[in-house]
Amino acid sequence: MIVERRTFLRTAVIGSSAAAFGGTLWRGAAFADPAQPAPGPYGALQAANGNGIQLPSGFTSRIVARSGQTVPGTSYRWHSAPDGGATYADGSGWIYVSNAEVSPSSGGGASAVRFDSSGTVTAAYRILGDTNNNCAGGATPWKTWLSCEEVTRGYVYETDPWGVNAAVRRPAMGRFKHEAAAADPDHGYVYLTEDESDGRFYRFRPTTWGNLSSGTLQVLVAGSGTSGPVSWANVPDPAASSTQTRHQVSGAKVFNGGEGCFYAAGTCWFTTKGDNRVWAYDATTSSISLAYDDSLVTGGSAPLTGVDNVTRSASGDLYIAEDGGNMEICLITPDDTVAPFLRITGQSGSEITGPAFSPDGSRLYFSSQRGTSGSSSGGITYEVKGPFRG
Repeated sequence: MIVERRTFLRTAVIGSSAAAFGGTLWRGAAFADPAQPAPGPYGALQAANGNGIQLPSGFTSRIVARSGQTVPGTSYRWHSAPDGGATYADGSGWIYVSNAEVSPSSGGGASAVRFDSSGTVTAAYRILGDTNNNCAGGATPWKTWLSCEEVTRGYVYETDPWGVNAAVRRPAMGRFKHEAAAADPDHGYVYLTEDESDGRFYRFRPTTWGNLSSGTLQVLVAGSGTSGPVSWANVPDPAASSTQTRHQVSGAKVFNGGEGCFYAAGTCWFTTKGDNRVWAYDATTSSISLAYDDSLVTGGSAPLTGVDNVTRSASGDLYIAEDGGNMEICLITPDDTVAPFLRITGQSGSEITGPAFSPDGSRLYFSSQRGTSGSSSGGITYEVKGPFRG
């Protein structure tokens, strides 16, 4: 009865917001309505393999690195609590970067693994150190990694995936409990999520695109609904010298526990863990809508809970990692269906983090932050290879 009442109340809110926006919900080209459960495009999950991962037929997995152990083929010891990640083309190979969501004394920062054209690991190294609880982040079009501190008045650090250039702190992007970042080269913004129960959704416009040393931080302003047009307002004091950024602009829209975000094809998708929602911000029309809401799932239980990091494949499918839940990465298709893509077994004390595709789209990287031990020192970083649709 509690779930049914929650669903009713949330549906009522969405209905009232539709009226507030003139009786019609915004319907984006990528996702028209909140996704509903349906069979996934790759079929049912098979029995767990030797790595404890259930995958669709035709897919395989391998372990790339384990926290506290040297990355095979290198002398580098992998960091604890692997979190947000991204990939970068590197000649005929590629690089996967990963944050460490631990304190400076425990090795907070970010690391990278380099692969050759066959997927063999050739190097691993540190790209950021002495930072605090770096959770998620985002890749930039100019091939840097934005690593975000998930602490009060945390910073964004711009890092070099190749490990050549020193990391640079970017205070102009605001000081708050940062979660993830997504660069929008089409409109010249970087979107930012905030992991607070009364968090906000931000965007940063650099003075010069490609240079994050200066610019304007804005916060999304809208009504109480979940769909329709939105606007933006400047944050008066991005440094949060006396007032937290989320409390500086009257009318700024509240998002319950901002997590991952990813930009592609004119849309920034972002997740909120407090209400298990996946949002879509249409950057061209400046509108928001829901791509998924667990309380609006009909005809059975919600397959996706504990929404967290998100990425997107070339086919337009969203891959959302669960923080808890069934330890799944779920797939939301442009046809508004949602289904598990993989499930990690025997690791109920962990969460899935850092999903990112190799540049050619044939491999998916991600981590189990605390692995089988349930401790940050037990993290495992995986690769899944298979016939991903393009």
